[in-house]
Amino acid sequence: RFCVAPMLDWTTPECRALHRLFTRRALLYTEMVTTGALIYGDAERHLQHHGDAPCALQLGGGEPEALARACAIALPYGYQEINLNVGCPSDRVQNNRIGACLMDDAPLVAECLSAMQQAAGAVPVTVKHRLAIDEQDERDVLHFVETVASRSPCRVFIIHARKAWLQGLSPKANRDVPPLNY
Repeated sequence: RFCVAPMLDWTTPECRALHRLFTRRALLYTEMVTTGALIYGDAERHLQHHGDAPCALQLGGGEPEALARACAIALPYGYQEINLNVGCPSDRVQNNRIGACLMDDAPLVAECLSAMQQAAGAVPVTVKHRLAIDEQDERDVLHFVETVASRSPCRVFIIHARKAWLQGLSPKANRDVPPLNY
């Protein structure tokens, strides 16, 4: 399958419309949208997408109930997939206990994905994550995936093939400094 990854400040509706000019088949992802933005903010603004299907919604959150509620809000918008972001290393995201910091709590990620899938019905729920965070060994990703797969219905794991350093590197540096490890 050919996908265009979710990227903050890049995979906007305008960018997805441009990508659609290249191909109708690629699965395009939205920028990460937090559960709070959908539950308490302008859900219509965050969820509307025109002419960019197939399209996946990427959610940021760390509370199963809030993620399920966000999935239910998104359901009428016709996304082909809902993806949980477990890879963003920004300070703001970490302070809300979402993104890459969830790599150290696979049981919670599994609980989140289970709640999301229950709310999403037939729409598949997937997860995007890093190889590891901070001092974790990259081989620990196998335990993370095994734990999440055994405790949730999620079967698609999209791996950003590098570590995330939660302290000492900016989000931009986290896209360049830790080496790729395919």
